[in-house]
Amino acid sequence: MTTTPDDPTTAPPGRPPVVDLATWQAARDGLLVREKAHTRAGDALAAARRRLPMVEFDGTVQVVGPDGRVAFLDLFSGRDELVVYKHMWYDGAPHQGQCEGCTTTAWHLTDAVYLNARGVSFAILTTGRWDEVAPYVAFMGYTQPWYSVRDVAAPVGGSMGSITCFLRDGDRAFLTYSTTGRGNEPVNASLALLDRTPYGRREAWEDNPEGWPAAPAADSPVGGQGAPISCSWRTDADGTATWGPTSRPVPQWTRPGATPVQALGRHGHHH
Repeated sequence: MTTTPDDPTTAPPGRPPVVDLATWQAARDGLLVREKAHTRAGDALAAARRRLPMVEFDGTVQVVGPDGRVAFLDLFSGRDELVVYKHMWYDGAPHQGQCEGCTTTAWHLTDAVYLNARGVSFAILTTGRWDEVAPYVAFMGYTQPWYSVRDVAAPVGGSMGSITCFLRDGDRAFLTYSTTGRGNEPVNASLALLDRTPYGRREAWEDNPEGWPAAPAADSPVGGQGAPISCSWRTDADGTATWGPTSRPVPQWTRPGATPVQALGRHGHHH
């Protein structure tokens, strides 16, 4: 039995209206036209990125990794292209005090095999001291190479929280592209999937129909039926989305075999 659109029982509060399949398909087809235009616009932007100029820099500058100091050129691992994620760092903070957004991004970049197959290497850079970075990487279970670029000049060092691309020509190194903020989102497949769900990301800035669950203030604990998800991807030990001294970035609670860290809090840092 198919209910009719004007049946009041088919439109509960905070839910999409219920229609028959033909009506849904017509609406879906209309949206598909806009989605295809969005895809083509993205293709055009990608083509423009490939036409950007580039900046040469000293690829022999040294960074610090698990094997000590190495030249930045070594991060290419013999390939011609390199993508890095620049991970923010709070000196002296416990594991759960590191940047939630960077934690989320790094978690979605656990395997670069498909990049490698196209001749692209991948690494994560951060300004943290290596003696702090190494145990954090071990705790999180990250498998990609990490390097400290503390006190290293841009474009290798500089500001963090970005995706940056490099090109190598023999022993010459070039900066080709960099993006930050929401420009990092393509890495996070979870965001793209959430954008396709009825409730989306459930963040305060989103344009939602009237009656959709409303997002709380940024510093309000959230959880329970119908409540918005914490935009910082934090929960407490019970899995309740929240922001505060009892929370940490979501993947830190789910690390298999990870030793629990008792010290909670963010050492006064706000992000």
